[in-house]
Amino acid sequence: MKQLFLLFVFIFFIASCSNEPQNPIQLKNFTNEISEKKLGQRLMDLPYGLNALEPSLDEVQEIFIAVHGGSSEGYEWIYPIKTIDTKQKHMYFYRWPDNGCFQDSAEKLANEIKDIVNQDKSIKKVSLIGHSYGGILVSHVLKNWKAATPMEVHVVASPLAGTSMLKNFCGYEPAKKTPNNTALFEWRTQHQLDNAFKDLPEDPQQINIQGSQVTTLPDTYKGNRLGHNWSISWVADEAF
Repeated sequence: MKQLFLLFVFIFFIASCSNEPQNPIQLKNFTNEISEKKLGQRLMDLPYGLNALEPSLDEVQEIFIAVHGGSSEGYEWIYPIKTIDTKQKHMYFYRWPDNGCFQDSAEKLANEIKDIVNQDKSIKKVSLIGHSYGGILVSHVLKNWKAATPMEVHVVASPLAGTSMLKNFCGYEPAKKTPNNTALFEWRTQHQLDNAFKDLPEDPQQINIQGSQVTTLPDTYKGNRLGHNWSISWVADEAF
């Protein structure tokens, strides 16, 4: 009976250890020893809001914020974030409730950015990259940016022209031009290759925003079809 009791205690201890919450993910955790699927899940387990992925260092001159799209599993961001990071960039991941409208989350992000640049005068540039629905969010931040710090925004495979749901339910209105002190880069997948858009009668990426720089992605990336999620990795390789 005593042995049975000790066995029960041991099993309970092991189970308790395996269920312990992991520490918030940091860039140092982005190693090949952990699968991108698991790392992606840890990204998506971060709390809503702006999450720093590394300590801020003295040489940091730019904050760089990655914003996920709807129903993201996070794994599509692991390689791009590692690739984009430099000593001059302080990397962040913005977690937001992507199952609703974007405006409140965009305003919260804008306020968090303003707090950072107001507190740290060494920041000379703010950069955002938004994928899919996340591109809608970052374009909203761009549209309303009035701070003195320059802002650069990259939208990847994003339906900036809007969809009926975005327009009718969320009141989405696309930007018409880039504001002063900002730059906008649109990275568009090919309509027929993007699983998120190919069944739509028109490509929701097609829009004319004055001042925006548009690039259409090729049809393959490292031997794979260049569709919705691979698009971020291509941009990370080619744009930064």
